[in-house]
Amino acid sequence: EIWPGDGWYTERGKLEPVGEIFAGIRKAMKAAGAPRKDVSFKQYLGRELRQLSPRARAFARRRVEGYDAADPARASARAIVEEWSGEDDASAASHYRPLGGYGAMLAALAREFDGTAVELNLETVVRSVRWKRGTVEVEGTARGQPFRAAARRAIITLPLGVLQLPPGAPGAVRFTPALGGKRAALAGLLPSPVIKVSLLFRSAFWETLDRGRYADAVFFRALAAPFPSFWTALPVRVPLLTAWAGGPRAERLSGRKEQDVIQQAVKSLESVFGRRARVESRLVAAWLHDWQRDPFARGAYSYVAVGGHSARKALAAPVQGTLYIAGEATDHEGEHATVAGALRSGTRAARQVMDAW
Repeated sequence: EIWPGDGWYTERGKLEPVGEIFAGIRKAMKAAGAPRKDVSFKQYLGRELRQLSPRARAFARRRVEGYDAADPARASARAIVEEWSGEDDASAASHYRPLGGYGAMLAALAREFDGTAVELNLETVVRSVRWKRGTVEVEGTARGQPFRAAARRAIITLPLGVLQLPPGAPGAVRFTPALGGKRAALAGLLPSPVIKVSLLFRSAFWETLDRGRYADAVFFRALAAPFPSFWTALPVRVPLLTAWAGGPRAERLSGRKEQDVIQQAVKSLESVFGRRARVESRLVAAWLHDWQRDPFARGAYSYVAVGGHSARKALAAPVQGTLYIAGEATDHEGEHATVAGALRSGTRAARQVMDAW
């Protein structure tokens, strides 16, 4: 489902539409172009986009932190410029999500295995991958019991944050021999810190505020708040908002007590609508996910570090016709950091395996 709804951000205590300010940033980016020698987005913003107003520069910096879940001091300016300049107005304002949620999508994918030789093992944790050309053996635990599987080739879909864990670290997967040929590619990418809080209310109060002005809002932004972004569930109209903090803000919140983090999300939402919305009194329930603390993720998705322009493509390259790397971090056709990119990378890796058979 595609929903080209509205986006709003707080400016001096008022909610203003996002469209105009972001269009101005993209126009300035296209005029300046990507830097010939890569620099951090923070440096690029201060040098190449200094003609923008302080308000626009602050918005651009916060968008890198929130939308890209990146640290502006470490993120590749070249990659950000190419990403933002390549978006059209519709895609920049649209939301893509499966109706019925991702659970329904995963169930549909699993049904494709019916009647095939594919065996799906859930609650299975891989601890080691031993390999040489033409042979792979994985070991771990399946529902608490040891398991071992062997094949001629394997598709590795570990998230970037897990692939980057040093050997012996909690949750690390040991490769023997180590993936030395992927060292430069892994160094060129960084896992995106994200903390997400889902807030359920008695009613979708934002749809009726100010005579329904925000009824079609896809997101709200509070640039200075601990949680600077809030997403609605449109086109499904439910009393649910998702509070989102990425980049340095997520790192600062990570590991704190759950109730403290939820309270920060509530206060951030209050800064969007003010006391008139009575946010806290309308709240029914809240759910928190700290992606950095998730042992099977170690971050939400990935972004390109300074100088890492070719890292995604290098990470996706097969290893001696035996190991094939998939996952959103390996998508180098514009869909990285998305479910679509992860799915497409899996299809790409599967085709590579079949072509090598």
